[in-house]
Amino acid sequence: MFTIEQIQSAEQKVETGADFPQLAKDLKDLGVQRFDVFVMNGMTVYYGANDNTAEGEAVYETLMIDEQSSVDDLKEALKVHQQGASDYQTFCKQAAMAGVEKWIVDLQKMTVTYLDTAGAEMVVEDIPAR
Repeated sequence: MFTIEQIQSAEQKVETGADFPQLAKDLKDLGVQRFDVFVMNGMTVYYGANDNTAEGEAVYETLMIDEQSSVDDLKEALKVHQQGASDYQTFCKQAAMAGVEKWIVDLQKMTVTYLDTAGAEMVVEDIPAR
């Protein structure tokens, strides 16, 4: 059973998107099976076994999500972020401009799925092993 404090402690180690595979491993080790990140304000809901959940607070001012989604713009933002060239806040702003409403991190399948405002999948990525 995990707590929001344990999750926040793991997240504090992340500086760029290049650190994400290690964060995924750390959260999985805590028992997190899936988490949903809402681009609008950075609020995250974490899910584990036996209906264990934890909800984080909004972490930045509300962003407007573009109604017109762009897979190409999202892929470019992801590429830059995963290379460590942008911080989390910058990536979230770029995701909002690309029309991403949320992303779902499935730590059992080790995937990240980015969804637009209609709930359609924009990009599905495998989380690299660390």
